[in-house]
Amino acid sequence: MTAPRTIIAAGSRPGWLAAGLVAGLALAVVLGPALAPRAARAQDPTEPDRTISVAGTGTVTLAPDIADLHVGVVVQRAKVRDARDAAAVAMAGVVAALRSAGVAEKDIRTTTLSLSPIYDSSTPGAAPKITGYEMRNGVVATVRDLERLADAVDGALAGGGSTLDGVTFRVDDPTVAEAQARTQAMDQARAKADALARAAGVTIVGVASISEQSSPAPWPVAYEGARAADVATPILPGTSEISVSVSVVYLIG
Repeated sequence: MTAPRTIIAAGSRPGWLAAGLVAGLALAVVLGPALAPRAARAQDPTEPDRTISVAGTGTVTLAPDIADLHVGVVVQRAKVRDARDAAAVAMAGVVAALRSAGVAEKDIRTTTLSLSPIYDSSTPGAAPKITGYEMRNGVVATVRDLERLADAVDGALAGGGSTLDGVTFRVDDPTVAEAQARTQAMDQARAKADALARAAGVTIVGVASISEQSSPAPWPVAYEGARAADVATPILPGTSEISVSVSVVYLIG
C-alpha cells in the first residue's frame, strides 16, 4: 500500500521564507555601499588657514617744500551792497599782496564766500531785528617758495586781510618718500614673519594678501588774529613725516 503524499501549496510558509530571503539579499546589495565605513580625508597642508599675519610700518622724515596759506576778510555793514563792496576791495588787496610775494594766480583759490544777516536780540520779548550784514571771503594760497612765506602772510594782512586760519606745510611730490616708506614697511613685516616662522618650526612659502595704508602728516601752524607788524612774522616749517603701514598674510608650510 502506497504511503500518502504530502503536497505543499504555493502560498504556504516555506514559499514566503524563500521570497523573504531573496528580498533581503537584494536590499543588502543596494544598501551595502552606503553602510560601508568611509576612509578619513587628510587635510591639505596648503590650505589658507596655515598662515602668519604680521604688520609693518615705514616712516620717512623730510623737509616740506610748499605751504598752503588760508587767509580771508570779514566785513560788517548796514546794507548788503556796502558789505559786498567793502569785502571785494579788501580781498583785492589780499590777492595783490599774495601775487607780489610770488604766489602764482593759479595757486590762489577761493574757499569761503558767504553773506549772513546780523541780528539784534537785546530787546526782551521782541523778535530779533536785522541790523546789518556780514560778508566773508576766504582764499587758500599755495606758496612754493618758503623763503617768501612770511612776506605772503604779512602782505596779505596788510593788504586787507582780517582772518588768518593757518598755514599747512607739505611736500609737493611725495612719490619718492612714499616708495621708501613702503619698502621699510615690507622689510619690517617680513622680518617679523621670519622670526615667528623660526620659532614655530615652519617655513614661509608665499604671500596670501597685502594691504596698505598711507598717512602723509602735514604740520599745520595756526594763527590767532595776527596782524601785520614792523617785524616780519616768524614762520618755521620744521619737518614732515610720510608713513606707510602694511598688513601682510604669509603662507607657511
